[in-house]
Amino acid sequence: MIGNVRKYFVVAIVLIASSCGQYQKIVKSTDYEYKLKKAREYYDKKDFSKSTQLYAELVNIYRGTNRSDQVYYYLAKSNFGQHDFLMAGHYFRQLIKEFPRSSFAEESQYMIGYCYYMDSPEPRLDQKTTQDAIDALQLFMNIFPSSSKVAEANKLIDELREKLVYKSYMNGRLYYDLGDYRASVISLTNSLKEYPDSKYREELMFYLLKSKYLLGENSIEEKKRERLNAELDEYYTFVDEFPNSKYRKEADRFFANTKKMMNIKDDDLTKEQP
Repeated sequence: MIGNVRKYFVVAIVLIASSCGQYQKIVKSTDYEYKLKKAREYYDKKDFSKSTQLYAELVNIYRGTNRSDQVYYYLAKSNFGQHDFLMAGHYFRQLIKEFPRSSFAEESQYMIGYCYYMDSPEPRLDQKTTQDAIDALQLFMNIFPSSSKVAEANKLIDELREKLVYKSYMNGRLYYDLGDYRASVISLTNSLKEYPDSKYREELMFYLLKSKYLLGENSIEEKKRERLNAELDEYYTFVDEFPNSKYRKEADRFFANTKKMMNIKDDDLTKEQP
């Protein structure tokens, strides 16, 4: 049993050594047609490390020929196969720049956006790459409106925009969670302006109301009344839009406390509580 294992191990080592030796011969070869053929074979076998190395050399050899766009394309796809989305996107952009009428142009334009999509980070991080992905996919749809990939591009854009909405929501909540209510009011207001149809709208509006209430409550006397008046306006806006909100009871408590702090009677209010 042990002998058989050793035998298989030795055979495996010999095969690997033989394969490496064969690949090194291809790398050193000056027969570029043969090298191009082998690069495609490695690509088809999903051995992207080897195909990337070969295509990276061939891209300069075939520059200016009628196969230059093909080499760029498979170099980009090989990098993509290795999950190097930055370099893959770079070579897809080069292909489009140098060969805008290439038969690979449509897919390459889509893949530029898709590479950005694959590199898009989690919402808590900077979302520049996410915006780049949206812009690139939108450009693809503008250039190729009849492409079979338009539906997929739209789906990806929706997913990416949802990430931006969530990032905006997180930014809005950040200052509230830190207890910086002045910054919270600004951040939450900006989030609501940027994404008025956000699925987090009710929650954002409630925390905007709460931030204004806490800001007013903790203000110095000369600024307290002005800020509490702003909180009253926010209360009316909130209950008008979300009369049955799960936050309604707490919002009503803010409203009642604000009236007490301002020594306001119901008859003094210019607006009536809904």
